[in-house]
Amino acid sequence: MRFMMLVKATEDSEAGVLPTAEQFSTMGAYNEELAKAGVLLGLDGLQASSKGARVRFDGGKRTVTDGPFAETKELLAGYWLIQVKSKEEAVEWAKRIPFDAGEEVEIRQVFDPSDFPAEVLTPDAAAREQTVREGLEAADPR
Repeated sequence: MRFMMLVKATEDSEAGVLPTAEQFSTMGAYNEELAKAGVLLGLDGLQASSKGARVRFDGGKRTVTDGPFAETKELLAGYWLIQVKSKEEAVEWAKRIPFDAGEEVEIRQVFDPSDFPAEVLTPDAAAREQTVREGLEAADPR
């Protein structure tokens, strides 16, 4: 099962405050632990919403709003994508994140093709999806 551990934004992250060298090192050690355990699939921090935009869809109309966005509690500051056996295991990994200043992490399971009924994930749709995923893997510079 794949899970995303989503780091909620804080006032500091939205202000563009970068971690200290000590915080960066501590987080690096945690990331190495995830990698050594073989559960880490991806991770990244996100820049402040002031450098982003939102696109709202209403029928055929697209409305673009540039950041920053006011509701910090609704914003993300980063994520880890992990593959584990259960939600409980994902929670255990999240509890080990070296945060200590009121940060919040949301854990969400990622859809797997097997989660969709056959009338949604038709053989043609499954083949298209597989082709896209293979293209992503081939383009991965790591």
